[in-house]
Amino acid sequence: MPIVSASELSRRRQEIIDAARTCFARYGYEGATVTRLEKATGKTRGAIFHHFGDKEALFLAIASEDAARQAEVVAENGLIEVMRHLLTNPEQNEWYATRAEILRRLRTDEDFEARWRSHQEVLENAVHARLERNSVMREDVSLDLLQTYLSTVMDGLISRMAAGEPVDKLERMLDFVEQSVRRPDAEL
Repeated sequence: MPIVSASELSRRRQEIIDAARTCFARYGYEGATVTRLEKATGKTRGAIFHHFGDKEALFLAIASEDAARQAEVVAENGLIEVMRHLLTNPEQNEWYATRAEILRRLRTDEDFEARWRSHQEVLENAVHARLERNSVMREDVSLDLLQTYLSTVMDGLISRMAAGEPVDKLERMLDFVEQSVRRPDAEL
């Protein structure tokens, strides 16, 4: 039996994540059956579950990767920029549908919350660090409150996008949100 290199295993794992993200975005967690995941990835269930112990592990790997990608943008430009990119490039952001599914699971599956939170720490830490070093942020409220506010806006934005809200209306809302977190004397 040939030995597969670590880089080849990593490549295969990434292929599964990328294809499964699309499947979860399209069908939701429950609807992304093993049969649909096999079809979407072009891999057998054995190959899929060789890399990921079960469907939830695969879903959490996607959530973790998406959080890391968002954390990179947040570190450079802030969470509002993540939201703007989501609006202007929805085809590049299938993760938003996965995030909507995460929100549903958080509401309905208590055990899922603890497993999910450990994957989201990188994003939460990036948002907090960005707020700490941003010199134009309001000073009359705590950074924790600002972070909660921006995270809540993001979740609401995702819900509105899923409901088909017009992009221009959501862009104007983000302009308002950006103004609301800055000091009154700070320029945009």
